[in-house]
Amino acid sequence: MSHDLHESLRDNVRILGDSLGRTIADDLGEGFVDRIETIRGLAKQGRQGEADSQRELIEYLRGLPDRDLLPVTRAFNQFLNLANIAEQHYRARFRRVEDYKPGAQPVLGELLERARREGHSPRKLVESLARMRVELVLTAHPTEVIRRTLIQKYDAIDDCLTALESSAGYPERGARAQGRLEELISQAWHTDEIRHERPTPVDEAKWGFAVIENSLWQAVPDFHRDLDNLLLETAGERLPLDAAPLRFASWMGGDRDGNPNVTAKVTREVLLLGRWMAADLYLRDLEQLKIELSMWKANSALKAEVGDVAEPYRELLKRLLIKVEATRDWAKARLDGKSFDGGPIIETRDQLYAPLLTCYRSLCDVGLDTIANGVLLDTLRRVAVFGVTLTKLDLRQEAGRHEQVMEELTDSLGLGHYRDWSEEERQDFLLAELASRRPLIPRRWECSAETREVLDTFRVVGGEHAEALGTYIISMAAQPSDVLTVALLMKEVGGEATLPIAPLFETLDDLNRAGDVIDRLLALPGYRELAGDRQEVMIGYSDSAKDAGQLAAAWAQYRAQEALVEVCERHGVDLTLFHGRGGTVGRGGGPAHAAILSQPPGSVNGSLRVTEQGEMIRFKFGQPEIALRSMEIYACAVLEASLLPPPAPEPAWREEMDRLAEVAHRAYVGVVREDPDFVPYFRSVTPETALSRLPLGSRPAKRRQEGGVETLRAIPWIFAWTQTRLMLPAWLGSGEAFAQRLEEEGGREVLREMRDRWPFFGTYLDMLEMVLAKADSGIAAYYEHRLVDEPALQALGTRLRERFARLNEAVLEILDQQELLESTPLIRQAVEVRNPYIDPLHGLQAELLQRNRDADGAISADLSRALMVTMAGIAAGLRNTG
Repeated sequence: MSHDLHESLRDNVRILGDSLGRTIADDLGEGFVDRIETIRGLAKQGRQGEADSQRELIEYLRGLPDRDLLPVTRAFNQFLNLANIAEQHYRARFRRVEDYKPGAQPVLGELLERARREGHSPRKLVESLARMRVELVLTAHPTEVIRRTLIQKYDAIDDCLTALESSAGYPERGARAQGRLEELISQAWHTDEIRHERPTPVDEAKWGFAVIENSLWQAVPDFHRDLDNLLLETAGERLPLDAAPLRFASWMGGDRDGNPNVTAKVTREVLLLGRWMAADLYLRDLEQLKIELSMWKANSALKAEVGDVAEPYRELLKRLLIKVEATRDWAKARLDGKSFDGGPIIETRDQLYAPLLTCYRSLCDVGLDTIANGVLLDTLRRVAVFGVTLTKLDLRQEAGRHEQVMEELTDSLGLGHYRDWSEEERQDFLLAELASRRPLIPRRWECSAETREVLDTFRVVGGEHAEALGTYIISMAAQPSDVLTVALLMKEVGGEATLPIAPLFETLDDLNRAGDVIDRLLALPGYRELAGDRQEVMIGYSDSAKDAGQLAAAWAQYRAQEALVEVCERHGVDLTLFHGRGGTVGRGGGPAHAAILSQPPGSVNGSLRVTEQGEMIRFKFGQPEIALRSMEIYACAVLEASLLPPPAPEPAWREEMDRLAEVAHRAYVGVVREDPDFVPYFRSVTPETALSRLPLGSRPAKRRQEGGVETLRAIPWIFAWTQTRLMLPAWLGSGEAFAQRLEEEGGREVLREMRDRWPFFGTYLDMLEMVLAKADSGIAAYYEHRLVDEPALQALGTRLRERFARLNEAVLEILDQQELLESTPLIRQAVEVRNPYIDPLHGLQAELLQRNRDADGAISADLSRALMVTMAGIAAGLRNTG
């Protein structure tokens, strides 16, 4: 990374910061800006290790009058968001979306070259890409803090930076861009950064569609064009027209698990919104095509279709436009609850694709290939990827809700109590009903509201074209009967629909049993007839890590995947693994390329599904340039993992991992589950209790309302520890495991060998290193100093920080480094640049939490908002937060 690159990043941070300073001075006066500068200065000195400055910073913050607390937190929060824009801009410009060690930047061209050297024919490369099925599943993020209003302003600020960079030698252009920048930053400062109401699931879905409209609509054809050019160079042919190696699915409006706000009505509305939005976007494409395709030369097929007209292509497009317009009007009418009496509408991908294909073939037949492969090809590619719904909507529901339906049903039909049946009895009953011709559910069945809601959801499925829907995911799945129940309900209520059904294994026990459960499921002839030769299985990252600690969970996820690969190969079934990763390391996050290549060999066989969440969607897909690079990274990683898979681990390394995971799991559970002081400590030292009041996502923070850590959702659990910078879920337990091993004879050598030769272990260490670099036990200690007064809890805090220090030493020893992030200076710099802005927010947050407790939650609206802004700011500063 050459010196001047960092320069441009620093310049932009300065330009944005100065502008913010002027905006704040206009609003609150120079005196207030001086206060902000004082705080920043003290924070900088405090970071240079001057204990006096740290104390001064804290005293200064505690001395601020109440009326200043909100504007001060807002100023630091805005600055961190502007720093993110500058970094985002820098990454887009230099196409660095993910953080790599030097020399590890994946590039498709180089990969295709390498695959050819390894003996894969050019034909094989084209086929592998054409057959590839990678689905990126957009999910709403319960801690996506930034409002859509602000995201739009931030995107416009990014455009201003581009304009400023290209205005050298055009002073008036520069002045215009600078003026617009000041205006936007002023708009952002005078906009409330915290939502007042929780978003509804429909709001979340609109947010997802906005990402497609603003970014992916452009990035998708660009990605295919680049891919075409590469394949023309390496293999002499284009990607087949209907190939779509990357597609998009969504959970927004379909994920019911623990979210009572997602109802059948919401799902129906979101499906209609997708249809409306798709029609609207295609209309723009078709209008442009109608303007451009003014040729008269055509083949006989096109002429036969439109008759003898002067401009055959325009004629065909005009007819298609009328249908797409009708489709948009139909969806709008349905959304408004009105009837639609217009003409025929577009129902399926093919109705849109076929006429465009007729135009394409005609142009090629009459020698106008250049025109065929221009904007028309871009639209064909969009249809292949987005279809007529933009995304496939997945549905997710908890196994217990399906069980409740069966219990009510068997009870009301006098068949006994489903709840009390053994797994064998359940399977026999379900398989018999699946094979039966008569319906099981009575026509006018009086059932509970919960059961009615589940059945209504299956009715929505029955009323849709298969291409509108993705997978039906069963959370907390534990047995083959869980899958059979969904298959039966789909048959009973969903009519012809046959969605793939994916059980989700998310606790440690479930992961360990996953292979066995799928083995038993695939051995049932009745199920195989139904599901054919495909099986999807979802692996949960967040809940398994919360349940067992990060190290034990990561190893269990790896072993579960190996078992699933082996089982499906034995049954002759194509397996698609669906990875439920979050943005954070504690939830399976981290660079996608490294993550995919560290999966067990054979687990990524040309197909993969992976969740992309809230803020990470923005970081990876929010702008066309970055989205393009992210798509390339996924295509690259999946192609490489399929054609040049990583080696299987040596038996000795497995034993090593078994031992490490065992020690880490014991240590983790010993604290989180068995130490009676742990939950009280967690509740008092983190903002967890205040967090549930934030109007962040459409989903409640807890699955149940009382009880310990196990009732908390994985996301608030991690978000809370991130706020205090202890990052506990990502590392607790691994310190003991590594330290113990390093003390033993030959331990260090084995760990270093695994680090160098086994991608799974190497990637795990990289993730751990990043977490440790973002953690800060000094800040965690300050929260404790302010918020905890019981000696027993303070003692626990001290022990946790000692464990953290021990792990730090162990990781540096295994990596053979003097300090963290030695080999990835860009991340280190990003953390260092932000610290002087994050530190004051931590100080203010601890202060506000204390006042909130003293007042028993009855602090003023302004202070309560200031507390929320500190959470938003810290989350923005640390980036991969929830």
